[in-house]
Amino acid sequence: MGRKKGSKKTIDDDVWADNDNIEDPIAAALAKKGDDSDKGSDAEGGGGLMSIISKSKKKKKGGKPLKDSFAALEIEDFDNKPSKKTKDLDFENSDVSDYEPKVAKKGKKNKKQAPISYAEDFDEFAIPEPKLPAIPSKKDKANAVEQVSKKQTKQPVPTPAAGKKGGHISALQKMVEAQRAAEEEARRLLEEKKRLEEEEAKRIAEEEREAKRKQEAFLQQLKDSGVSVPGLKESTPEGESTSNKPKRVTYTDRWEALLESSEDEDEAEKEATNEPPKPQRKVAQRKREATARRANRMKAAMDARTEDNLRSPICVILGHVDTGKTKLLDRIRQTDVQGGEAGGITQQIGATYFPSEAIIKKTAVVNKEGKLDIRVPGLLIIDTPGHESFTNLRSRGSSLCNIAILVVDIMHGLEPQTLESMRLLRDRKTPFVVALNKIDRIYNWKPTQDNGFRLSLKNQEPSVQREFNDRVQSTILAFAEQGLNSKLYYENKNFAKNVSLVPTSAITGEGIPDLLALLVGLTQTRMSSQLMYLSELEATVLEVKVIEGLGTTIDVVLSNGVLNEGDRIVLCGLDGPIVTNIRALLTPQPMRELRVKSAYVHHKSIKAAMGVKISAPGLEKAIAGSRLMVVGPEDDEEELMDEVMSDLTSLQDNIDKSGKGVWVQASTLGSLEALLEFMRTSKIPVSGINIGPVHRKDVFRASSMLERAKEFAVMLCFDVKVEKEALDYAEEIGMKVFTADIIYHLFDSFTAYNKEMLETKRKDQAPQAVFPCVLKMIPGAAFNKRDPIIIGVDVVEGQMRLGTPICVVNLNAETKQRETITLGKITSMEINHKPVTVVKRGESGAGVAVKIECPSYETPKLFGRHFDEKNELYSKVSRQSIDILKESFRDDLTKEEWALVIKLKKILDIQ
Repeated sequence: MGRKKGSKKTIDDDVWADNDNIEDPIAAALAKKGDDSDKGSDAEGGGGLMSIISKSKKKKKGGKPLKDSFAALEIEDFDNKPSKKTKDLDFENSDVSDYEPKVAKKGKKNKKQAPISYAEDFDEFAIPEPKLPAIPSKKDKANAVEQVSKKQTKQPVPTPAAGKKGGHISALQKMVEAQRAAEEEARRLLEEKKRLEEEEAKRIAEEEREAKRKQEAFLQQLKDSGVSVPGLKESTPEGESTSNKPKRVTYTDRWEALLESSEDEDEAEKEATNEPPKPQRKVAQRKREATARRANRMKAAMDARTEDNLRSPICVILGHVDTGKTKLLDRIRQTDVQGGEAGGITQQIGATYFPSEAIIKKTAVVNKEGKLDIRVPGLLIIDTPGHESFTNLRSRGSSLCNIAILVVDIMHGLEPQTLESMRLLRDRKTPFVVALNKIDRIYNWKPTQDNGFRLSLKNQEPSVQREFNDRVQSTILAFAEQGLNSKLYYENKNFAKNVSLVPTSAITGEGIPDLLALLVGLTQTRMSSQLMYLSELEATVLEVKVIEGLGTTIDVVLSNGVLNEGDRIVLCGLDGPIVTNIRALLTPQPMRELRVKSAYVHHKSIKAAMGVKISAPGLEKAIAGSRLMVVGPEDDEEELMDEVMSDLTSLQDNIDKSGKGVWVQASTLGSLEALLEFMRTSKIPVSGINIGPVHRKDVFRASSMLERAKEFAVMLCFDVKVEKEALDYAEEIGMKVFTADIIYHLFDSFTAYNKEMLETKRKDQAPQAVFPCVLKMIPGAAFNKRDPIIIGVDVVEGQMRLGTPICVVNLNAETKQRETITLGKITSMEINHKPVTVVKRGESGAGVAVKIECPSYETPKLFGRHFDEKNELYSKVSRQSIDILKESFRDDLTKEEWALVIKLKKILDIQ
């Protein structure tokens, strides 16, 4: 039988044992067939074992001995045991010193010499179980062929008669086929066994490699973080590498040797994938070092501060809408900025610098004795909007400012936004003074332009003074209700415990000198430690503007440090961090505000505290409200980029995790954060955010809410321009876009829209909504026993409404189980002959006459047969109706009625 071409399976002796007793006629047929075969065929080309047998017979007939036929196949006898092939055994490192591999014979380079088995002599090094199949080599196959040939040549093969030649060939074919089938089955079993063993070996090897990788990664982390691991270095001998390359080992089975190379490659690839690349580790280490250097530099700058070197205090103005904040600043500056405001309400932060000379001139009326010694270089006032929702802008203002002015209308007292501003200031522990504005509105007040308040009050009539005192007392009472003590500033002896009230008038200028003198006096006497100049830069971007002749510029409040022309700055941008160089440092003329166009003064450097305009390339995508940082010689640029972008990335926390909510878009980072804060307090979920003008792509991204929750398919655009293309697309797909310059208008628009959507939804779901109720029949009040059933009932629990389906629960006499019988829907209700739509518990009086009609597709129910006066009537609630109540009618049910819903669920067996 010839060997199957390409097969590499080992043919053990027991496979050939069944063929030892081959009949002589078969051998003769094989010999005959061998004579007719091609002389050039051999074991590799075809014929296999039978070809060798036939060749040997030919040579024997020629007078040559039989053993010479197999001279080329002579190998060492293995005692019928398959040889064990090993791969690159490391005998030097092996524990068995007696391993001595045989030296291969010369001239046989392509044949590997099998090692000597020492399993019998060294049992402790041999693994007897499981016994795995050996992988055949050419030498093994030749050995098997030789042994079978010897067995078959022991018996003489007589030549059969010519007439029986066909019978012998048929018998030979059958035996060959049977032998081939047995061989294939044995081969299949060996392959399956080998496959299972290989899979198990791979799994074990993978688990070991994974455990090793985790241990090495943990140790590497410890080393990278500077932790000294005792014994870690000592475990590696000198001169050896600490790499993870596995050592070469001696295997007891050949399949392990074959898997070694592929497993090593896989392990190397996985380790290369899991282990962080060295460049990344270096970058992380560099960032940590830069952060540490910056922290040390900040600490050194704090230690170097002195009271002799003070900076200008930064003041912020807060208050309710229309209390006169911007008007107050206009009067101080002697300018009129409010004409450019939207509806008279400040929408962007502005900053105005008051030099010390201007302060001295303004306070001369109240400082005639020269008691006020101004030691600060000036005063920088940030005009922050006073709307309640501008929490972020005020937060930024409060964090930057040293003292605040809370503007209160003396005619109206404390208003909602005023209370919100007070809460903000108290949370941030920012000291503030109160400007009681609009004193000129007091009846019969006689104004004196730019006069001190105390001088003006003396000139008023007694009735005016009494009215003023009454209004001041009511304001003091309102502050007391908020837990704050307050007094008029000239009566206040303890500024730490009492809030100072300064009466002012933005129209006449009265009280403004008192306000400025109080601000400067409080800051330089009580806050000198905070005003000490700090060399480390602290700056915030207030606004991004396009200026003709300068391009895109940013308005910055510099609260500490120095900015120089040519400095490399890092700030937050829409498309990522912006890194650029300062091209020009510009400041407005003294006593002018940054928001008003005027001639700018160029500077080589600017020292805090100042409002400065920066011109630099690449500022188009800058976000207002973000921090500005300067790259120093010891700073890492990438670390600063991550730092400035943290403000924007933190906004993602405001997005609702459920994926349902409105789309919010604003012009600046500050106004966006303010809008998000307003949404949070109003409990309006937000699904997406963006900064800048609204484009078609923004509408497209927000339109996903049309499918999820249509009531939230709304875009709230605050103080931003909406492109016409975006508006047309929104109208086409059914998205609502609300725009406003004042956030309360946005809120009102959304509230109205949401209410309208909810009402529409309630109307659509009203027929499916079943309100819970339990009714008790009034004895003798069955006016009509057939359909429609008209009976008198009393409402025991819940509320009965028109359209409510009514049912009764009876016990089946046969099955002993409860049955729910639906009577129909309530189509009309009357109390004292007056129709009603809703009757709650306690409102039924002497009783309610109800008409219950059964649908035409159901069998009519009869009073007396299906129910009687003893039965309680229930509203037939369902799982769907309960869900509708939860979604759209939650507020229409009391706690007792919700408890009744739970009770009905149990009675009607609703899951």
